Amino acid sequence: MRAAVVQTSGEVRLVDVPEPTPGPGQVLVEVEAIGAGYVDVMVRRGEYPGSTGPGSVPGAEVAGRVQAVGPGAPGDLVGQRVLAILGVGGYAEQVVADAGRVLPVPRDADAAEAVALGVNALVAEHALRRAGTTAGERVLIRGAGGGIGVLTTQIAHARGAEVTAVTSSPARGKRLRELGAARIVDRTSGAAPDQTYDVVVDTVAGPDTGSYLELLRDNGRYVLCGAAAGAPTEDVLATLVRDFHKSPTLLAFSLNSVTPEELSRSWQEVTALWQQGLLSPVLHRSLTLSDAEQALELLERGAPFGKVVMLRR
Repeated sequence: MRAAVVQTSGEVRLVDVPEPTPGPGQVLVEVEAIGAGYVDVMVRRGEYPGSTGPGSVPGAEVAGRVQAVGPGAPGDLVGQRVLAILGVGGYAEQVVADAGRVLPVPRDADAAEAVALGVNALVAEHALRRAGTTAGERVLIRGAGGGIGVLTTQIAHARGAEVTAVTSSPARGKRLRELGAARIVDRTSGAAPDQTYDVVVDTVAGPDTGSYLELLRDNGRYVLCGAAAGAPTEDVLATLVRDFHKSPTLLAFSLNSVTPEELSRSWQEVTALWQQGLLSPVLHRSLTLSDAEQALELLERGAPFGKVVMLRR
């Protein structure tokens, strides 16, 4: 089979590799569509835990059909269309995944739609739920035009929150309003949030994290679920200590720590919102597996609004 493998130059190249075999508790998935995200850029750089840079295969999620199961995996999964949550290894024509981390794709959905929601919708749903977000609360979303951000905007709005979206252009702001954002902060114009918030969902991190942490109301919750701008600086802890009288909560969140039961519950919530018309996949561009390098370049530049998806063909 073919897979997009990171080369010593840092580029990814489509090469022939051995077909995988499912081990105990695993399933073999014939890939139809692959979700591309910023985490794949980190894999290419060797910055993602468990990845090695050259020789690694990016790809945290795929949608496809289960072809075989390993010992101990449920046999009735064979033939089912699933979303497989992988971490790495998804830029390939076939993948193996833990049976507890494959989720059913609704019958009327295509594979591209499934991965356009996929990991990003699961992260968004978990971030808002772990923050205890309720109707009427103010939610600030940093990096709102990205894959996680556009879905966090929609889910928070669907749950009755008042959403402020931080983004990078008037055009993105217009689209985010259409997805449910009540207010837009265009950071490229020099604008800054001028309210305080019950919840901040941050996919960006970097040196400005502390200034966003300062925007929390009393008993506010800050969820860090990405680091496109790198690690926060030391002022984050200084802000927590200085504002301890406001009882702020700082959460860091990754799907890697989520149990199969939590993953399934979250996916049921996501697909229910989807089927009710309250949540829509936002597809920036559809490419093919042979375009993996192009997909990564788009992600590295921060160009996509929503999700980049690669089809197998």
